[in-house]
Amino acid sequence: MTLFIHPLRQAMGLATFGFLLAGPVQAEQTHYRIDLPAQPLDQSINALARQTGSRILFNTDAAHAVQAPTLHQQLSVEQALRHLLAGSHLSLTQAADGQYLIALPSEPSNGALELDASSVIGRQPVTTTEGSHSYTSGAVTLGKGVQTLKDIPQSVTVMTRQQMDDQNTQTISDLVNRTPGLTASRSPGSGLFIYSRGFSIDTLQYDGVPIPRNTYSLGSYLTEDLSFYDRVEVLRGPAALLQGGDSPGGAMNLVRKRGQDKAVVSLTGKAGSWDRYGLQLDAGGPLNAEGTLRTRTVVSQNDNGSFIDYVRGWNQTVYAAVDYDFTPDFTMGLGVANQKGQARPAMLGLPRYADGGNPDWSRSTYVGADWNRANNDQTSVFLDASYRLNDDWRLKAAGVYMSEHNGATYQALWDALPANGSTNNTYIDWSTDFTTHSKGLDLYLDGQFTGFGFEQTFLLGANYSRINTDDRWARAPTFGADSSNVDHHRPMPDIYGLASRGRGELTEYQITQKGLYSRWSVNLTEPLKLIVGARTSWYDYSYASQSFARTGYSESTTSSNGKVSPYAGLVYALNKQWSVYTSYTDVFQPQSARTSSGSVVEPIIGSNYELGLKGELFDGALNTSVALFRYDQEHHAVLDRSGPMDCNGWYCSKASGKVRSQGLEAQVSGEVLSGLQVMAGYVYNTTRYLEDANYKDKVYSTWTPKHQFKLWADYTLPGNWSRTSVGLGTTAVTGTTSYDHVFDLPGYAIWDARVAYKVSDEVTVAANLNNLLDKKYYQPAYNTIDYNNYYGDPRNVMFSVKYTPEL
Repeated sequence: MTLFIHPLRQAMGLATFGFLLAGPVQAEQTHYRIDLPAQPLDQSINALARQTGSRILFNTDAAHAVQAPTLHQQLSVEQALRHLLAGSHLSLTQAADGQYLIALPSEPSNGALELDASSVIGRQPVTTTEGSHSYTSGAVTLGKGVQTLKDIPQSVTVMTRQQMDDQNTQTISDLVNRTPGLTASRSPGSGLFIYSRGFSIDTLQYDGVPIPRNTYSLGSYLTEDLSFYDRVEVLRGPAALLQGGDSPGGAMNLVRKRGQDKAVVSLTGKAGSWDRYGLQLDAGGPLNAEGTLRTRTVVSQNDNGSFIDYVRGWNQTVYAAVDYDFTPDFTMGLGVANQKGQARPAMLGLPRYADGGNPDWSRSTYVGADWNRANNDQTSVFLDASYRLNDDWRLKAAGVYMSEHNGATYQALWDALPANGSTNNTYIDWSTDFTTHSKGLDLYLDGQFTGFGFEQTFLLGANYSRINTDDRWARAPTFGADSSNVDHHRPMPDIYGLASRGRGELTEYQITQKGLYSRWSVNLTEPLKLIVGARTSWYDYSYASQSFARTGYSESTTSSNGKVSPYAGLVYALNKQWSVYTSYTDVFQPQSARTSSGSVVEPIIGSNYELGLKGELFDGALNTSVALFRYDQEHHAVLDRSGPMDCNGWYCSKASGKVRSQGLEAQVSGEVLSGLQVMAGYVYNTTRYLEDANYKDKVYSTWTPKHQFKLWADYTLPGNWSRTSVGLGTTAVTGTTSYDHVFDLPGYAIWDARVAYKVSDEVTVAANLNNLLDKKYYQPAYNTIDYNNYYGDPRNVMFSVKYTPEL
C-alpha cells in the first residue's frame, strides 16, 4: 500500500489533515500483531494504517505534536488507536463506512468531513508483508490485480518476509526446500529445478511479469539472492491462463521490496559453520515531505564455505529502486539489481555402485579439481506503472529485462563404481559459457462493476516474453581415474582444448511467447461466485547448434498460433470464514526438447481438476486450505536413453504416453495462538505413467516424494519473556526413486530450530540451527548410478545480529 498525505482545508481554511484509504474496510474485531516504536503520533498512525489496510482520517498537525508510546501487542485497529491516543486530547470515532476519525474536540468527528476529490485515493488490500510479523498475507498479486487467498480456486502459498527472515532463507533453493508442496531437484550444474505436483516450474514471475528461466538446465542456475524481495507467492497447479504455454507445475511470483512511507535502515551481520559470513544493509523511505518519492536500497555480501573439501565461494547483491507518485492516481517505479558470484563448486555430485548400491561416501568428499570454478553475473531491470482510472478500475503495465552470464570449468567423476570393488573410473572435464537475455512485458486492466443486478469483476490483459541465448560448451573424458584417490591437481583445460579432444558445441535458443488473456467473475448469488477465463497464445521456438569448427550445423524450429487455453472455477462461501471451490484448467505446452531426428517433441496437452476448502480465520490472521487434485497429460518429453547423445551433449528426447498426477494438499499459515506463527503443509502426491511403451506403471516424477510434510513455527514468549522468540521446524519426506530407475533413495526428516532475543528495540540477536540431528541423506536430484548424487547439509549453525536504529 502506498501512503499519500494530501493537504485539506476546512471551511476556516486553517487545519491540515492526513487521509489514508486502503481497500476494503477491515472488520472491527480484526486483530493484528502491532509492533510500533515510540515516535510522533502521525507516524504511528501511518504505520498502523499501512500494516492493517485501515482507513484513518486525522489532523496531521495535531497528531505530530503528540508523542505516541511503544506498542508491541496483538490488537484490533480500534484497540491500537486507543492505546496510541491514551493521554492525548484527541478523540476517536468510527464512521458508518468503517473509517476511523481522529480529531480535536473542536473538529467535526461525525464523518461528515468534506474532502477534495483529488484526495480520495482508492487502494486495494495491503499485500506488503514487511513489518506484518505474519506468516500469511490476506491477498496476493500473482494472479494480476489483487486477490484474496479465499477467492482463488487453486492452492496458493505465500512465503512472507517474516518467515524468510526467521528461517534465514537466502536463496531460491532455500525457499523451495521450505515451501509446502515444492521440491528442489539439483541440476547437473550449480542450479536447481523447481517441481510442484511432479512437474517443473519453468517460468518465474517478477512483480507479476512472467519470463522463462528454466528453459535449459545448465544456463539458468536460479541461484538468486532473496534479500531484496518482500515475499514469494506460489500457485500450485497449472497457470496457463496468465503465463501462456507453460508447465502444469505452477507459478512463482517474486515481489520486490519498495520504499515505504517511513524511513527505515537495518544492518545485519551473520557468521556460521564452515566459515560462512554475511553482511547486509537495507535502507529506504520517502525523499520528500509529501512521501510521493520513495526509494529502497539493499546491499548484501556473503562469503560461503562448505562441508565439502575445497568448496567455497562468494556472492554479492546490489539493489536500488525508486517509486514516484506523479499524481494520487498515477505511480511509476524503477528498480535495478545486480547479483554476481564466484565459487569453486562440486559439480555433478558423486557416483554410486553400478548395481545401485550406496558407496557411503564421506560427506566431505570432493571429486573435482582445485581449479574448479564457476561464475555468475546477473543484471535485472524492473519498470512498472499503475494508473487508477476511477474508484473501480485500474490499469497496470510492467516490464522486466534480465541479462545473465554463467560460466564454469570443472572436473568430476563420470562412471558408476564397479561392483567388484575396482576403483577404476573416468574423469570428465567440462567447460561452459552461457549468456542469456530475457525480457517480459505485461499490461492489464482490471476492475469491478455491477451489471444486471450482479456484482462482477473483469480482467483483460496481454503479455510478451522472449529469451535469447548465446552459449558454448565442451567436454572430454580422461580414462584411468582412481575413485579412491582423486587427483585434485590435474592440469586445468581450456574450452578449445576440450573441444579438440572431446566434443564442443556452439548453441543458440530463441523462444518468444505472446498472449491475450481475460478473466471474468460474477457473484451469481450472495454465496456463489463463478470465475471463467481464457488465454490465446502464440509461441515461437528456434534452436541452432554447430561444432567449434563451425561444422555440423543443425537447426530446429516450432511454432504454435492462436492456441486457446480455457479456465473455469466456482467458489461457494459457506460463511464469512469458509469457502469451498472447484476449478478446471486446460494445459497446452510447446516443448523445446529435440528428438534424435532433430525435430522438436510435440506439445504437451493436459487437463487439471481441483476441489478444495479454504478458511480465513481469526479475521484473516490465519489461512487454511485443503485440496484434492488430478492432472492428466500426454506427450511430455522424456530422455531417449536408447538413442545417441546428440542433443547438446546429452540424450535426445521422445514423447511419453499418458501421465497422471493426483493427490491431496493441506496447509495452515498464520497466527494460530497469540504470538505463535505457523507455516505447515502436508502433501500426498503420486505420479505415474498410465500409458507408455517403456514406462507404463512406473513413477513419472522420480524425485517427488509420495508424502511430504513441512513445518515451521515461531513463538514469541509472553510476559517478561516477550523479548525472546523460539522457532522449530521439520522437512519430512518419504523415499524417492533414482532418475534411471535403478535404486531407491530413503526418506528422511530434517529438524531445524531458532532462538532470537531482542537486546533492545534496535538490536536483535539470533541463532539458526539446521539439521539438529545431523541426518545423513541424499538430496532429490537427477540421481543416477554414474553421477549427480549430492548430500544434504550436515548439522550447522548461523548466528546473526540485526541493528535497526530509530530514525
